[in-house]
Amino acid sequence: MSRVHHDDRGLAAVARVRSVRETDSRIGLQHVLAEQAALTSRLQRLDDAVTSAPVDLVTTPGELLARRTTLGNVGVLAGEVRTELATTDIVAAEARARWGADRARLAAVELLLERRATVRRTEAARREAREADDIAAQRWAQAREGAR
Repeated sequence: MSRVHHDDRGLAAVARVRSVRETDSRIGLQHVLAEQAALTSRLQRLDDAVTSAPVDLVTTPGELLARRTTLGNVGVLAGEVRTELATTDIVAAEARARWGADRARLAAVELLLERRATVRRTEAARREAREADDIAAQRWAQAREGAR
């Protein structure tokens, strides 16, 4: 990080805190999105298992009952995963909103720091221009005095 002007030390500390919060909320969002992707993949596998389950034309009542029980259990699992996925959708939306707010707060503090630095640079340039004008005026006056 570049050197911080002594007038901006407090604001720079706020920027560091905001940066940590933004990073934490981004990591939290990434975690939730990874969990959401894993649940989506699991749900897809369960749905595929139900839709691709073979149905034999001739089967015994025991086999039919076992297959129906198995598919029923897969359906229950799929329902549970759908419920978990709905929950992660809500958590992901909240995490995304929190990260967006933290990112906006950090950007505001960084913008304020940059504006302050720009004002200082502008003031320094004006001082230098004023000093250069004063020096030029003194030299002109000295040259005029010397020409007399």
